[in-house]
Amino acid sequence: MRLAISIGVCLVVGWLGSLVTRPALRDWYAALSKPAWTPPSWVFAPVWTSLYLTMAVAAWLVWRRQPLASVPMRLFLLQLLLNFAWTAVFFGFRAPGWAVMEIAVLWVAILVAAISFAKTSALAAGLMAPYLLWVAYAGALNFAIWRLNR
Repeated sequence: MRLAISIGVCLVVGWLGSLVTRPALRDWYAALSKPAWTPPSWVFAPVWTSLYLTMAVAAWLVWRRQPLASVPMRLFLLQLLLNFAWTAVFFGFRAPGWAVMEIAVLWVAILVAAISFAKTSALAAGLMAPYLLWVAYAGALNFAIWRLNR
């Protein structure tokens, strides 16, 4: 049951993010100058879905050994909230400059959550690694977009 809840929570956060993202894609995001290394738009949905699923499994691996109110699970939920907040800042408020700062905080929160997970499950910490790498890439992309469109 905890695995299903973990998957559900992560996918709901992704779905809520997509609701914020979609209205900005056609007009605002499409009109932005982007670096040559920007992936095609169709890449983002499958990558994020995969990442949300691996995050969910990581959380479940820890949650089955730690209570939901434990520090590792609180850190996980905090980074999940920050994940959604980045989407709201970048796409919802259309503020790439502020989003650069927010994604830096998000990256640190993911790292801290992964380190915290490692104390309970090395596998859980490892499952957070692709997410951490993707957010680093997304942060660089966010920064480049902000610089190109100031």
